[in-house]
Amino acid sequence: MPYADFLEELKKTGLSVREFAELIGMNPNSISNYARTGELPTHLALITVLVVGISEMGGDYRRVMSRVERVRKKPRGSASQGRFSGRRQDRVGA
Repeated sequence: MPYADFLEELKKTGLSVREFAELIGMNPNSISNYARTGELPTHLALITVLVVGISEMGGDYRRVMSRVERVRKKPRGSASQGRFSGRRQDRVGA
């Protein structure tokens, strides 16, 4: 699905990209990054048209989607607080 079509679909429900991302448990930046490629992955396009379809039929997509527990993914990579690339970092000026 072209990213522009995705935005048009979201308008039908009144959702912003940020709200859609929160609804499906994704980082909003991860979805916005698809604007650069111009294409939305199929799985996100399917979720979008299903949310819009439920809404257009008068259903409550939030209630339907609440049946699934959404857990945010952990950030990728080995870095953690105070570390860069897995190595301990010294404080500047210490």
